[in-house]
Amino acid sequence: MNKFIVAVLQMDSQDNVQENLNTVTAFVEEAAARGAKLITMPESMNYVGSDNAGHAEEIPGGPTYRLMSELTQKHGVWMHCGSIYEKNPADNRPFNATMVIDPNGNLTAKYHKIHPFDVVIPNGPVTRESERICPGKEIVTVDTKEVGHLGLSICYDIRFAEMYRIMALEGAEILLAPADFTMPTGKDHWETILRTRAIENGCYVVAPAQCGVKPRFQAYANSMVIDPWGNVIARASNYPQVITAEINLEYLQQVRRQIFTLENRRPDVYSLTCTK
Repeated sequence: MNKFIVAVLQMDSQDNVQENLNTVTAFVEEAAARGAKLITMPESMNYVGSDNAGHAEEIPGGPTYRLMSELTQKHGVWMHCGSIYEKNPADNRPFNATMVIDPNGNLTAKYHKIHPFDVVIPNGPVTRESERICPGKEIVTVDTKEVGHLGLSICYDIRFAEMYRIMALEGAEILLAPADFTMPTGKDHWETILRTRAIENGCYVVAPAQCGVKPRFQAYANSMVIDPWGNVIARASNYPQVITAEINLEYLQQVRRQIFTLENRRPDVYSLTCTK
């Protein structure tokens, strides 16, 4: 399928899992009615609160996975389920996990967020996400055949360009970046980084985001879809909603034939020589 509609669900998830899942169900209904073949969701789509471990589920098998599987089968769509907390039998810290489910309800890919948000600002705030979330160890892409080759990431991952280049070299055409970005960093960095990832890799970037006031910060919102030339082709405002855009993989190939950033790489000289 060279052309199809992608839907992005922008949510204001809070600490009531059932209410969040009710919103997902209604938004999926709307997205499917608007012709979406790939439906995407934000980070922490089923729970935003202070008890991540207590709301961790099994993937597959947990209640959120079961509902998502039912919805894909009901509507005949591919679904990228943002992220949820997944139980980790080897650690008391859950994973921040995204999953891709096919129209038959099968789990086709799962990714654990690799980069924890660990920040120590002199005379400022200290954040150590790695104390609450177990980081993943594997970069994941999945070729769906029907809705393109997807590269999986979550939120803070977008700041690590090497990860996205690896996914592009593995064949990724659509880079998925669900997030719960803060207002201060979002207003200055969110769009700039996402557009850069699209341009440098010749990929679509699909970035579903959280909106609203969270326990620790105001979410930035501004979910968006960016084409391989770096144009923002769909953008959400600052409230929960569904936005859609057309993905055109023929256009992606056209852009790549003009820029050649993947072909013109020089890995033979990509090493640093220190001189005194």
